[in-house]
Amino acid sequence: MITNIEDCKKIIERCKEEAGKRLVGQDALINDILVAFVAGGHVLLEGVPGLAKTLAVKTFAEIIGLDFKRIQFTPDLLPADVTGTLIYEQNKGNFSVRKGPIFANVVLADEVNRSPAKVQSAMLEAMEEHQVTIGEETYKLPEPFFVLATQNPVEQEGTYSLPEAELDRFLMKLVVNYPEADAEVEIIKTCGKAAFVPVNKILSSLDVKSLRDLADKVVCDDKLVEYIVKILEVTRPNVDKKNKPNTFVAANDITRYIKMGASPRAGIAILQCAKVTALFEGRSFVLPEDIKKVAMNVLRHRFVLSYEAAADNVTSEQIISKILDFVPVP
Repeated sequence: MITNIEDCKKIIERCKEEAGKRLVGQDALINDILVAFVAGGHVLLEGVPGLAKTLAVKTFAEIIGLDFKRIQFTPDLLPADVTGTLIYEQNKGNFSVRKGPIFANVVLADEVNRSPAKVQSAMLEAMEEHQVTIGEETYKLPEPFFVLATQNPVEQEGTYSLPEAELDRFLMKLVVNYPEADAEVEIIKTCGKAAFVPVNKILSSLDVKSLRDLADKVVCDDKLVEYIVKILEVTRPNVDKKNKPNTFVAANDITRYIKMGASPRAGIAILQCAKVTALFEGRSFVLPEDIKKVAMNVLRHRFVLSYEAAADNVTSEQIISKILDFVPVP
């Protein structure tokens, strides 16, 4: 039973240790997934094939011990294959509901960008409102409900870009990079058998509720909330920034690279993740470092870059780094 911040810190460390039995050199990835889960959001994982994205999700599901379903997104997938559909029962003369794989606590949307927008949009209601409409009835999804989607950033043939509306529903976008040399040596030694290493269930649904209740009690000073808003303001090129203290001088202006900025939902996400980060580190209050730590993962997918950014090879990560360096910390 988790009753205080110390209990929380200990159980999160146990989760990381258990995940480390399978995932070598992916401590940061597991930590970020746990932060998003406790914050109540969804995660988009991006990385080239072979970096154990799917294994990380499966391992996480086993550690928290909740109901887990996997959906393999393909070009011929239909929305009903995700959410469910009505089936006519001839012997009864009526329709019955067959619920889809979205009805689970943890859902892996594997290679989500391999399905067209019609299928991807079937996830919108589920991700935002934790419910699914089938026919004329609306059904609540089990709680907690957590979507982890993966996508391959390099292979474009047969893929469909995720709509901005769906991207914005992901609390975080995590980029999975190549492992360090030492970690890769350990990975290769396993000969691909890491997936068969048993892991123990650490969390229960009651523990998850306790963690979320503790996160809600973490305090964030109003000046830090204003700091979050200032970061968001810089990402909005269409807002009149005259006479505002956080305006870029002309020589350093990077807002020309941004076509559409982050919404207030991004600010809520930063605050939620910063609170959970503080909780994981054993604190009952948010520091500016917590905000900076989560800002990259929360913002990198939330604004649209301009053609000028593409021409100058400017990435969203570079823009976010410059914004965090520029906006004064309270």
